[in-house]
Amino acid sequence: MTRAVAAALAVLVLVAGVGSAVGACDACVIAGAGQAPLEVPSGTSLGGFGSFARRLLVPDFLARYPHAFWLKPSAGRRDGIAARALVLERDGHRVTWLTLDVVGIDRATMHAITTRLGDGAGVLLVSASHTHSGPGGYVDSTLAGMLMMDRFDADVREALLAAAETAVRRAETTRAPARLALATVDGPRVIRSRLGQPLDHALVILAVRRPDGAPVAAVWNFSIHGTMLGARNLALSGDVGGVASQLIERELGVPALFVPGALGDVSPAQHGAAALDAVATTLAVAVIGGWRAAVPLARIRLTTRAVTLSLPSPHLSLRNCVGRWVPRELTMPLGSLFPSDATLTAVALGDVAWVAVPGELQTALGRHLKDQAHAVFRDVFVAGVTNDYIGYLVTPADYERPSYVTCASVYGGGLGAQLTERAIDLLYDLHGARPRPPAR
Repeated sequence: MTRAVAAALAVLVLVAGVGSAVGACDACVIAGAGQAPLEVPSGTSLGGFGSFARRLLVPDFLARYPHAFWLKPSAGRRDGIAARALVLERDGHRVTWLTLDVVGIDRATMHAITTRLGDGAGVLLVSASHTHSGPGGYVDSTLAGMLMMDRFDADVREALLAAAETAVRRAETTRAPARLALATVDGPRVIRSRLGQPLDHALVILAVRRPDGAPVAAVWNFSIHGTMLGARNLALSGDVGGVASQLIERELGVPALFVPGALGDVSPAQHGAAALDAVATTLAVAVIGGWRAAVPLARIRLTTRAVTLSLPSPHLSLRNCVGRWVPRELTMPLGSLFPSDATLTAVALGDVAWVAVPGELQTALGRHLKDQAHAVFRDVFVAGVTNDYIGYLVTPADYERPSYVTCASVYGGGLGAQLTERAIDLLYDLHGARPRPPAR
């Protein structure tokens, strides 16, 4: 028997064993999880803030810094940054969920990750933790580079891709039958609204365990910006989401994937290094408590749907960016600097569903989405800053208020509501049991 034939037979035996194990466990999925450190080159600038505290006084025309140009080079690491992955399989479908300790996922980076992983990843979700102290340099955009991400650096991009691939491959090699459980708890009061609006404190925990109870992974969803450290920080950090995930991992011994929710108008209530550690600990304790209390999902059917929307022409509202005294008609076209379309992806595991949104949805829109979708799914949550980035998405009424949030809503005041309604329709289509009732 040749070595190649022996290897092929071993794979067939493994697949058959996994399949028979799932057949013996009707409430099981096939699941594996993995993680890898995000090892960017020393001195890589940080991405997320473009204020003077992060900027070089003079761009690095003299090539003093190999991995910084517009922004100051990083000064070591405050805490670990990582790629984390969860692979789920059931009913012939595979979903690969990857989280990265970066500020956002642009389309080119998403395409590069998709290409690196290949078709075997199935439906791919790539969520940014939205830390504003993660690496910059991986986005190939002159404007983004000048503003807050620094000049494109192929070495940083490669480090990101390598960590992503390593985490996913490790997840694939640990695939085995697993049970899923879910908890939605009232999260700690650690956030504030940027728009003076009601907040959503829901903290969602998806617990993945082996049939004997051994932990596999935790996915936790909460709406908070990764801005607790502020622009003066120059050390690489996962900020509050990353630090909380590390604390969860110390307790459970498995990857903890942080997925931001509808966070567009949500800021941390406190800032600074000491506050970060305290808030991260509070969140980690809440997640671990939810993990232990999570209710097993009895009906497991893995389904996915996606829809692509054409977007209006992007522009800056000078009134929203400068002040109420500026005429509403004055805008700055952004041309091809932002995407012309956006894709929403919905995933359901029995009575639990989530929608991946490629931007920062306002809390009010996220709450509306969840309220409407509860008619067909018991639990629903938003996976923000996932698979692409189209900026902030606010309600038409709040778009009329000049603020940083509405300045960064580059597709106008109507897209947030339109995208939210399409997401609700997508969830109804995903469920397939009944049509969505007409709006009153």
